[in-house]
Amino acid sequence: MPRTVISLSDEDKAWLDLQAKEERVSMTELVRRAVREYRERCDAAAEPSLEDLLERTRGGWRHGDGLHFQNAARDEWERRR
Repeated sequence: MPRTVISLSDEDKAWLDLQAKEERVSMTELVRRAVREYRERCDAAAEPSLEDLLERTRGGWRHGDGLHFQNAARDEWERRR
């Protein structure tokens, strides 16, 4: 696991030390948890990928042959020209 050096205000460092003591974990573990939670929130707020959207909507058409419907609609467009 790579190591990273960060700079914190005295106030934030003191708070992290206190939280780590209360939770009986290292300050490093608290920072890891915070970064992981932040990433999860950012990922959840991000636009879904095309693959995700296709997977979520797969099988959504329940009215017969979708290709037949598309071709019929296109034929109607052609007739209106």
